[in-house]
Amino acid sequence: MPRLACRVALLSAFLFTVSAHAEDDPKTGKALVYTCGGCHGVTGYKNAYPNYHVPRIGGQNYEYLVAALTEYKKGERAHPTMRAQGEGMSDQDIRNIAAYLSSLKP
Repeated sequence: MPRLACRVALLSAFLFTVSAHAEDDPKTGKALVYTCGGCHGVTGYKNAYPNYHVPRIGGQNYEYLVAALTEYKKGERAHPTMRAQGEGMSDQDIRNIAAYLSSLKP
């Protein structure tokens, strides 16, 4: 019986995740990421100050993208440019962007 309960729980979690992403719109997300390529679309790009490699976002995990953009929006991550970008996004914008970027091949 514990196996059945575990399977039901896993199936429920999967269905919840699928339905949560069903409302996201990758096409809208694609239109919203036009400024992202200026930094994230340049192979091997490094920020001048502070000096660090700009991360790849195309093909990144959906949940990670939502969490990161939400943290920038709330000021919980300290990157001035990304915070400014995040502050202008609605929660739906963030999910749409994550849906688009996570659909790309890395």
